[in-house]
Amino acid sequence: MPKHHVEKFLTEEEVDKKISEIGRIISKDYEGKKIHLVCVLRGGAFFMCELAKRITVPVSLDFMSVSSYGSGTESSGNIKIVKDLDDTLEGKDVIIVEDIIDSGRTLSRLMELLSSRKPNSLKLCTLLDKPDRRVVDVKVDYTCFEIPDEFVVGYGLDYDQMYRNLPYIGIVKFD
Repeated sequence: MPKHHVEKFLTEEEVDKKISEIGRIISKDYEGKKIHLVCVLRGGAFFMCELAKRITVPVSLDFMSVSSYGSGTESSGNIKIVKDLDDTLEGKDVIIVEDIIDSGRTLSRLMELLSSRKPNSLKLCTLLDKPDRRVVDVKVDYTCFEIPDEFVVGYGLDYDQMYRNLPYIGIVKFD
C-alpha cells in the first residue's frame, strides 16, 4: 500500500448535523407513510444506521450488495448482485441509501433493477455526492454533502478496507 495520510475534511459534528437535517426532511416528506430503506453494502451501512435513527416515521431496513464489473479500474455500469434483498419492494416507498455517488454508472443500473420490482416510489439518498465524476445522469433526491473529486474515507468509506470506522470524513493524501 502506498505511503499516505488522512486529512480531516468534514468533522464528526458537521456530518452528524447534516444527517439530522436530512432525517427531518425525509420525515416531513413521508409524513403518514412508512419508509423502506435499502442500503448498498458495505459503505452505506454506517450512514443508513445513523439516518434511520433520525427519521421519525416508521422505517424498515434491507441490505444488498452489488459489484460492478468490466475491464480496467472504472465501473462498467454492469452489475452483479452479490447479496439480494430479503424483502419485496412491491408497493413500498423505498429510499436507496448510498455512502457516495460518483460516476453514477452502477447506481443507474441499480435504480432500473429496483424500479422493475414495482415499488410505490423509489428515491435516492447519499452521504456524499461527487458530481464532477458523473458520467451517467442520476437523480439524487437527498444529498448530505456535495464534495470535490477527492479520495475520501471514513464513515463507512474505505481505502483497502481501512478507515471505515473513522467518525469523520477524511481525504487520503499520498506522500
